[in-house]
Amino acid sequence: MLDRFTGIQVFARIAGLGSFSGAARSLGMSQTMATKHMVALEDRLGVKLLHRTTRKVTLTEAGRRYLEGTERILGELEEADAAASAERVEVTGTLRVNAPVSFGVREIAPLLATFSRTHPALAVDLGLNDRVVDLVEEGWDVAIRIGRIDDQTLIARMLARCRLMVAASPAYLQERGTPRTLADLPSHNCFGYTLSSALGPHRWQFGSDGDVDVPIRGDLRANNGDALVAAAVAGQGLVYEPTFLLGDEIRAGRLVAFELDRPPLELPGVFAVYAANRRPPAKVRAFIDFLVGRFGDLPPWDRGLSPTSEPTV
Repeated sequence: MLDRFTGIQVFARIAGLGSFSGAARSLGMSQTMATKHMVALEDRLGVKLLHRTTRKVTLTEAGRRYLEGTERILGELEEADAAASAERVEVTGTLRVNAPVSFGVREIAPLLATFSRTHPALAVDLGLNDRVVDLVEEGWDVAIRIGRIDDQTLIARMLARCRLMVAASPAYLQERGTPRTLADLPSHNCFGYTLSSALGPHRWQFGSDGDVDVPIRGDLRANNGDALVAAAVAGQGLVYEPTFLLGDEIRAGRLVAFELDRPPLELPGVFAVYAANRRPPAKVRAFIDFLVGRFGDLPPWDRGLSPTSEPTV
């Protein structure tokens, strides 16, 4: 006989994720087993809780009423677990985290050892790519996003600020001169980040709300910010990137950041996002709280970095 409580968990996870496969992955079971639990639960209740089509899963009216009750029960159980475990929930299982490649390598991966020591019963599955993943369909518990969050199906919590700078190597500035105005940029070799329209190969946006478009041109474009930074350090051209990519190079003197006559575009920040239609599990809350605590009001990539490093050439 299948466990009744597991069946309730499966139902709540399917309702939250809108997917049998996503629910199964998040609970560490096969899709076949998740389906068996769901069938057993509906048979026990004598009602259909879900509408299933080849494209999506939705709740029936009975399912919506049942979900309200089960979420309350599961929430109360989690709170009881927290009280029994001496002021914290013992998070277990696997946390699936998705992050942009450069930010994940630089800022997330180095923190995982500390996080794992704090939560030894939790394993982390870290996925790194620069495309916008579908959390529900792909079974991610939480994703790190940089910039504006427009998806209304997600809850976003800001982790840290993220500002932009224009920079180049001392050798490049010695040879080509330091731009002082936006009008100077078209005469320089400006790199384009192909995954961003604001920092792309044909234009850069300036002003706090990106209201100024500056046409640019250059002999390098890439879909990875680290590649552009490496080329800038080598003296090839100007780079316009977030300070989490530029900070180490500026502090070391390998790049010089400079002011123009308009401020850089202001990015909304770095966010952790998760599905809006379900209460985040303890492992997600623990991870987000951990990152907020580590990044703080002044994130590590901005520490010791003045708003603008004046050129020495």
